[in-house]
Amino acid sequence: MLKTILKVIGALIILFLIALFTIPYFFEDQIKAKIADAINEKVDAKVSFSDVNLSLIKSFPSANVTLDSLVIINKAPFEGDTLVSLGEVNLQMSIKELFKDKNEAIAIDGISTKNGLINIIFNKDGIGNYDIALKNKENKAATKSEPLLLKIKNYKIENFQFRYFDEGSKIKMKIDSLNHEGIGDFASQKLDLVTKSTAKISLDLDKVNYMNNVALTLDAVLGIDLQNSKYSFKENKALINQLPLAFDGFIQLVENGQEYDLKFKTPTSSFKNFLGVIPAAYSASLENVKTTGDFTVVGFAKGLYSANTVPKFNVEIASKNASFKYPDLPKTVQNIVIDTKIINETGILNDTYVNLDKLSFQIDQDIFNAKAKISNITQNAIIDAALKGTINLANVTKAYPVKLDKPLSGILKADVTTKFDMESVEKSQYQNINNAGTMSLSGFKYADENGKTMNISTALVQFNPSQVNLKQFSATTGKSDINVTGILENFYGFIFRNQELKGNFFMNSKQLAVDDFMTKGDETKAEDKKAEAMKIPSFLNCTLIANANTVLYDNLTLRDVSGKLIVKDEKVTLENVKTSIFGGTIGVNGAVSTKGKVPVFEMNLNLNQVDIAQSFTQLDMLKKIAPIAGIVNGKLNSTIKLNGNLNATEFTPDLKTITGDLLGQLLSTTVNSANSTLLTSLASNIKFIDVSKINLNDLKAAITFKDGKVNVKPFDVKYQDIKATIGGTHGFDQSMNYNIKFDVPAKYLGSEANALIAKLSPAEAAKVESIPITATLIGNFTNPKISTDISSAVTKLTTQLVNQQKDRLVKQGTSALNDFINKNKKPADTTAANTTATPTAKDEVKTKAAELLNGLFNKKKKVEEPKAN
Repeated sequence: MLKTILKVIGALIILFLIALFTIPYFFEDQIKAKIADAINEKVDAKVSFSDVNLSLIKSFPSANVTLDSLVIINKAPFEGDTLVSLGEVNLQMSIKELFKDKNEAIAIDGISTKNGLINIIFNKDGIGNYDIALKNKENKAATKSEPLLLKIKNYKIENFQFRYFDEGSKIKMKIDSLNHEGIGDFASQKLDLVTKSTAKISLDLDKVNYMNNVALTLDAVLGIDLQNSKYSFKENKALINQLPLAFDGFIQLVENGQEYDLKFKTPTSSFKNFLGVIPAAYSASLENVKTTGDFTVVGFAKGLYSANTVPKFNVEIASKNASFKYPDLPKTVQNIVIDTKIINETGILNDTYVNLDKLSFQIDQDIFNAKAKISNITQNAIIDAALKGTINLANVTKAYPVKLDKPLSGILKADVTTKFDMESVEKSQYQNINNAGTMSLSGFKYADENGKTMNISTALVQFNPSQVNLKQFSATTGKSDINVTGILENFYGFIFRNQELKGNFFMNSKQLAVDDFMTKGDETKAEDKKAEAMKIPSFLNCTLIANANTVLYDNLTLRDVSGKLIVKDEKVTLENVKTSIFGGTIGVNGAVSTKGKVPVFEMNLNLNQVDIAQSFTQLDMLKKIAPIAGIVNGKLNSTIKLNGNLNATEFTPDLKTITGDLLGQLLSTTVNSANSTLLTSLASNIKFIDVSKINLNDLKAAITFKDGKVNVKPFDVKYQDIKATIGGTHGFDQSMNYNIKFDVPAKYLGSEANALIAKLSPAEAAKVESIPITATLIGNFTNPKISTDISSAVTKLTTQLVNQQKDRLVKQGTSALNDFINKNKKPADTTAANTTATPTAKDEVKTKAAELLNGLFNKKKKVEEPKAN
């Protein structure tokens, strides 16, 4: 009997479990349709969700409906803006709700959501993007039942982000890492809602940041009166970072906005309250900190928050004769006085003002004082401030647990007063800025995250009525030393508005290493071992007239460097830069830019009397354009125009990308042919030239280069009385294709040619033309392949000389024959003599002609190889 009962119970449990898994499949489509109807009936926006899933197990004994990826996109005037994006939404309801008729509303008991975003925007016309409720639907709503009823008893939000931006007032707020939950019966008109909240808040007003990831914790009981839309703070515990605050009062929704009547204060007066304001990441544990004196925050907010008004408020922050000392640190911060008020007496936001009447503290013997007033905060903030005192930066980490990779050192002194308005700062209206006093820093040492160090021995800034004068700045970093003076034109714009730092500066240096001043970009991941790309700082917009005894750039050492540098928009423009290098001088005009993904450059170079051996060895670019290092000694004058990409990590030219042209002139040159495989091969193929004796003095050449290919415009070289014209191309990969056209006098082309010329008369010999010979050079510079047409040229010359000899002998024979006839004719036979001769005379002419012709045609036809003189 017991076994039977157990079997029945087991079967029922199995059936129950099966039902829990299978029933949802019968109701998912109905629930999905009701959710879609509920949204479409209420919302004028583009709404989508990827899927709906029903589970009876996830929140048993309640049913749970999950919406995946719910997104609400605004229509005009916020077309395309995301209003809501929810990774997951869970709706809890009684299981009995599933069995309701499709025309009956389903009651929702609880809501939870994860990984969401709510993005609230007010445009310049004061219209909010959250107003997406359908208009003119009252009649339709009255005749049709609601698909969903909200009878919420609990809700929960996890990992949310809330963004708020008002284009009119330029208020920007972000609540990040928001977690919030509440329990209460919303079915009642009055209820107590028990809430728990954590978040990180950032707040910007115009372009000034007032809060940055300030941690907020609030556990509160809210008395909610739904009928009157009134929310009262009852029991609450709030922490701003670690500063405790207690709230009292209410917020009520009214027709024109929200009515506030709130009071708040620190529940205790210990100075630990002040340390608690500082984010925990910078303040460490407060448990064992010894403090004296007090710190209090007291305030209220009362009035209407609407499109045109804010509640009147008054916040007082005060501390008198306080001190603190962390247990593991040697120094004490003492004589702390804080007297600050934030007040609005009219309900108009722009009338808010801040009075920092006094801020003072002391470490050892160093005392620092500050005071400031800020007014007109939303329209054009006016700041009136004064700083006076000394801070030993080394004592900061000895008195307060600041987490630094490298300890600070240096003495900061200030005695400055300033008054300005933010509009003048933004528009660079320096005449409206009133400054006075000085600020100095000495003995400062700093190391950045990349290990680069900066040591400032002296920095002195003088604040004049309308400008900031950098009177002295002496520093060293890496291998470099710099001394800078100048005028900062936009100091406040840089500090307060994140604008460019403008100025005109003069710099002197004994030695500058260029890579000491290059910042690292974010183009590679931290775990990537490859070097990061160098970047020209984007915040700089200045002119620098510089002089340096030595500049180190890549593998080059430049001496006596001077010129003008204009830095703007991640670009450095060089004007009239001059330097001594390679035994001569180089003038540079051009620009380098790192704004794009790949850094680029364009340069005009003027080389004067530079040593060929040094420049063509140390500059890869010249080595590729003209591989003559070690072969040609002497000096070079040249103008070079080029552009291309730079290596992002080393800031050297990427030779595969450079394009340009070069005009060059060689001076006082000699040739080391033994160092060149090409010249050695050329000498073995062309005997009539000794390449080591070629005179290249005053040689001028024009070269263009692009895509790794160099084109040499034909130019002439003289060797004794031989003229050579050279032209062609070669690649940066050392491949080549050149032609050398020689205009060679016949005397260099062999002994037989010279023997033939010797038999000519001086007048005839002078008429023998020079013979063109072409040499073709292919392959590469280390393994050249050389061919010439010298054999065919010699054969042609020989034929020419033989024909000239033949013509001369024929003429000689004809002349001798005429002389013989005229000598033997009779006086009476004049006419006959001109037409006929006696048989004896004819035989003698034939004999003489044969002798002369035999002398020409019986010569050897072989032509010897030309020999050099």
